[in-house]
Amino acid sequence: MDEPQKVSGPRIGRSFTWLAILAVMIGLTAFYQALMPGKGGLVESSSEGGSARVILESDRSGHYRVDGMINGQAINFLVDTGATDVAISERTARAIGLEFGPKTVVMTAAGPAPAWKTRLASVSAGNLERNNVRATITPGLGSEALLGMSFLRHYSIRQQGDRLVIESPDSSN
Repeated sequence: MDEPQKVSGPRIGRSFTWLAILAVMIGLTAFYQALMPGKGGLVESSSEGGSARVILESDRSGHYRVDGMINGQAINFLVDTGATDVAISERTARAIGLEFGPKTVVMTAAGPAPAWKTRLASVSAGNLERNNVRATITPGLGSEALLGMSFLRHYSIRQQGDRLVIESPDSSN
């Protein structure tokens, strides 16, 4: 007589446990990736007949970011219409060789913070460019700069869905 084959209960149980752990890990990875900001950024940068326009797509957290330049040095901007001035970190200001002007206090989301006033010879974001832009050097900022209203006030700004359009006021559309 043939002996019946034995099914190993603990072996099957361990397999299901490992499959469950793997499924949970994949699910958590997908969840955390969804929470992380996506790239977003520049969708279009055009310039025609003296008019310039930049269209930005929001990242997953709803922020608009754009690569640009300060005094010919590459910088990543976070567009911040709530910031009075373009704001950069103390570390970035030293790397660019900016002059630290008079001390001041700026209001941040975390409350008042010390800063220095300065002027930037040039600021650009896509095809948008301004010279002699007022700025603050704020020690608490990281490697990202804030593209504030001292630059943005020269342009028309409108939000269309998950896109932000920044253009010369004389642009059509």
